[in-house]
Amino acid sequence: MGQQRSSGFKSALVVAGGLAFAWLTIEMAFKPFLDRLRDSVAKSDPGRDPDGDGEDAGETSEPSSFASPSSEEGQAGKHEK
Repeated sequence: MGQQRSSGFKSALVVAGGLAFAWLTIEMAFKPFLDRLRDSVAKSDPGRDPDGDGEDAGETSEPSSFASPSSEEGQAGKHEK
């Protein structure tokens, strides 16, 4: 039984190593594309409509009114002081 456990562990280790190697290979192969994609995502404005079909074309929308309870408490504490 001990032999089967070590064999299973070795197989799992080989699979995990193979997945890590594959991930690194893909990251290096597509690095220029991924860098451009990450830069454009970082620069994007989620409040702007990219189509610009509506009346508000070019204007940014107001920040989202959704807030977590913890952020509301933190803001309330700032206004009290």
